[in-house]
Amino acid sequence: MAWRNLWRSRRRSLTTIVAMTFALVVMLLLSGLIEGMLRTLEQDIVELEVGDIQIFADDYRKKPSIHTRILDPEAVLAPLDAAGFSASARLLAFGLAASDESSAGASFRGVDVERDARVSRVHREVGEGSWLDESDPKGVVIGKGLARSLSVGLADEILVLSQAADDTMAYELYRVRGILRGVGGAIDRSGVFMTQPSFRELMVLPEGAHQIIVRRPQHTDLLAAHEQVAALASPLEVKTWKMIFPTLSSYLASARSMMSILYLIIYSAVGVLLLNSMLMAVFERIHEFGVLKAIGVGPFSVMSLILVETAIQTGIALACGTLLSLPLLLFLSTTGINIAAMGSVEIMGAAFNPIWRALFTPGIFVGPILLLVVIVVLAVLYPALKAAWIQPIAAMEHH
Repeated sequence: MAWRNLWRSRRRSLTTIVAMTFALVVMLLLSGLIEGMLRTLEQDIVELEVGDIQIFADDYRKKPSIHTRILDPEAVLAPLDAAGFSASARLLAFGLAASDESSAGASFRGVDVERDARVSRVHREVGEGSWLDESDPKGVVIGKGLARSLSVGLADEILVLSQAADDTMAYELYRVRGILRGVGGAIDRSGVFMTQPSFRELMVLPEGAHQIIVRRPQHTDLLAAHEQVAALASPLEVKTWKMIFPTLSSYLASARSMMSILYLIIYSAVGVLLLNSMLMAVFERIHEFGVLKAIGVGPFSVMSLILVETAIQTGIALACGTLLSLPLLLFLSTTGINIAAMGSVEIMGAAFNPIWRALFTPGIFVGPILLLVVIVVLAVLYPALKAAWIQPIAAMEHH
C-alpha cells in the first residue's frame, strides 16, 4: 500500500527523492575532499619536518640557543629504538646565508642522513638536484624561497655566517646541492640542510643535539606514545606536534566541526522539503485516512504507513546517491583536483599538496548517511503523527 501511495503523486515523490539524492552526493564529495585535505595536511605536518613527537633540552623552545642542547642524544635514541620508535637527532642554529647577489636570514639544520630518512620525508621533496650525502660535506640543500631570495641555483656557492658554540665567528662556503620544492613555512624561506659532520665542524659543536624527532609505531595512539616517550626521555622536555602547534591542531579539529554544521544546514533544507511534501500528502488523503480509521485501522498502523512511504523514498535516495558518488569519489581520490594554478598554497604555514585528493574510505559514507536518516526521521514525525490522530468522522466530512 505504501509503494502504491508513493507513486500516486509521481512528480512530488520524484522531486523529494532527487533532492535527497543530490544532497547526499554533495555531502559525500565534500566530506571526502575535506577529510582528504585535513588528512594530507596532518600527514605533511608530521612527515615533512615536525614528526609525531619532539624532544628538547629544558628551556630550548622558550629560548633557542646553540648552547642549550641534549648532551647525550645516543642515550635517548637507544631506548627509543628498542621500544619500536623511529627517532633522529638534529642540530639547529640560526644565522645568515649570502650569495654574490644578496643575503637573507637562515636556519641551519644538521641531520643524520640515514636516521633522518626514517622520521621525515623531506629528503623526497627535493625539486632540483639531490639530497644530502655524507661523501659531499660541502653540499647543502636549501628551501626554494631562500634560493629565490639569494638568486642562486644548483652548484652555486653560498656563504654561511653564524656564531659558533665557542663564541667565535662561524663562516664557510657551501655549494647548493639541492633545492626543495615548496614545503611551506620557515623551511621555504630560510631552510639550509647540511650533514651533521659539516654542522659540527662549522659550529664547533663536537657533541650533543638540539632536537630529537620521533615517529610513533603504526596504530599507536599519540597520547599513549607521548607518555611512553616522556618516560624514556626523562627529564628532557617532550612535546607532541599538537602541543608544538596548538593553533594548527585546533584548526584541524574546528574544520571537522564546520563540516558537521554544513551537513546540518544542507540536510535541514532537505528536511523542510520532505516535511512539506509529506504534509501535502497527508492533507490530500485526510478523507482516506478517515475511512481507514473508521474500519478499524489503528493510529500506529496509519503512522507506520507514512513512515514506510518515507523510508522507501529515503532508501531509493541513499542507493542512488551512494552509487552516483562512488565513481566521483574514486576519481577525486586517485586523480584529484590540480590547484597548482593557484600557486603555492599554505594553510597556517603548512604547505598544501597542489594535487587535492579526496579520502575514499568506508568511514566517509557513515556521517552523511546517518545524518540524512536522522533529519528525514525528524522531518516526517509531525506529518505521521498528524495522520495517526485524525478523527474518523471529521476526516470523512473533510473536503
